[in-house]
Amino acid sequence: MEQKDIDSFKDMLNGMMEEALRQSDSTIEDMTDNNEAFADPADRATVESDRAFTLRIRDRERKLIKKIKGALQRIEDGTYGICEECGDEIGVPRLKARPVTRLCIGCKSRQEEDEQLRGD
Repeated sequence: MEQKDIDSFKDMLNGMMEEALRQSDSTIEDMTDNNEAFADPADRATVESDRAFTLRIRDRERKLIKKIKGALQRIEDGTYGICEECGDEIGVPRLKARPVTRLCIGCKSRQEEDEQLRGD
């Protein structure tokens, strides 16, 4: 992969990180301003359901941030764009579609097929 491509992916990943952190901060703010008592149990259930949904979103954001940090570390290590399973180069189109990926399309396809066979 050419240096200009690596620089482009680094910029893209840094932008993704900024956005994920901004959304994370927003999620935390949304969770902290709901400490009221409810006369109607349905209202209480709605708030609790919304809170559970927000927590799931927060968990996804946390996982994405971890993946972005991993991809940025691989750029620093010089291993970005190399499949962790087979060692082949991950194609630029795949990296553009999923910049945090660690597997080439062939290895990822095999992994998904294995998961389907196991019922994961």
